[in-house]
Amino acid sequence: MDKHLVSPNPHIHSAVSTASLMRDVIIALVPAIVVSVLFYGWAELLVLAVSAVSCVLIEWAIAKFLFKDMNLFCPSAATVTGLLLAMNLPVTTPWWIVLIGALFAIGVVKMSFGGIGQNVFNPAIAARVFLLVSFPQQMTNWAAPAGFISSVDAFSGATLLGQVHALGALQADKLVSLQTLFYNIGGSAGEISALALLVGWVYLLVRRVIKPWITLSIFATVALVALVFHLVDPSMYTGPLFNLLSGGLILGACFMATDYVTSPMSDWGGVIYGVGIGFLAMMIRYFGSYPEGVSFAILLMNMTVPLLNRWFHGKKYGRA
Repeated sequence: MDKHLVSPNPHIHSAVSTASLMRDVIIALVPAIVVSVLFYGWAELLVLAVSAVSCVLIEWAIAKFLFKDMNLFCPSAATVTGLLLAMNLPVTTPWWIVLIGALFAIGVVKMSFGGIGQNVFNPAIAARVFLLVSFPQQMTNWAAPAGFISSVDAFSGATLLGQVHALGALQADKLVSLQTLFYNIGGSAGEISALALLVGWVYLLVRRVIKPWITLSIFATVALVALVFHLVDPSMYTGPLFNLLSGGLILGACFMATDYVTSPMSDWGGVIYGVGIGFLAMMIRYFGSYPEGVSFAILLMNMTVPLLNRWFHGKKYGRA
């Protein structure tokens, strides 16, 4: 008589795991990391190292000593959080502020909700906003590149978004050129090369780690809103190209808005989510106190994800 093995589901397993997905994200970040280190040098390496190592050690300590469950510890996921946090910080950020950001990202935003897969907000984005509110002077101390490549014109503190109020929309639009696609001096490390970030995004698409709908809906919404406002008053509102290539839009749209845990599961939910991020980011840029609104927009839309998952979901198995 044949013996049947009875076991709880799931019965079908895949070679894809959380660790393998996070490794792909790390690989996708490599081009942007390399470019940032080339421009900002050893100082950027220090910020990256402190952030990544701190996130890994803090998650390990919480899983081991507080939860006493090492299944909650995923080194690759913690490394991704650390790298993304570092790429949202100025290269001049003191190491102790980086450490506080890592503690907030892992300890407060991630592990307090139960660990990987349970957090409501993107840890790196939440930590970045927390540090911006807590240490505004250090978090807006943008330094000119002084790394291995420094033969470009740059001024300390001269971010594209920061120059809008000083120069006006028409003059700020003129600062955007083909050069901006390759390198954008001023701002955090994650803002320095749109092309490097897009190369990493394409890698994630090819590896089927993410789908394109969230990112494309953010880009389309930002471009459309900027176009409408720019046509109404070009002297007051910057145009689509400026808003697509400036600030942390590409980093946020490609790597943080697409986070599995804090983004909708369905394609249509992802589109609505992306439209919301793009619209809120532009409203904050045009009418808010901060020149950059991507981080705040992602956090606000993170809160809508449970509703989007409820409203937009696939058909249940066996039902029409």
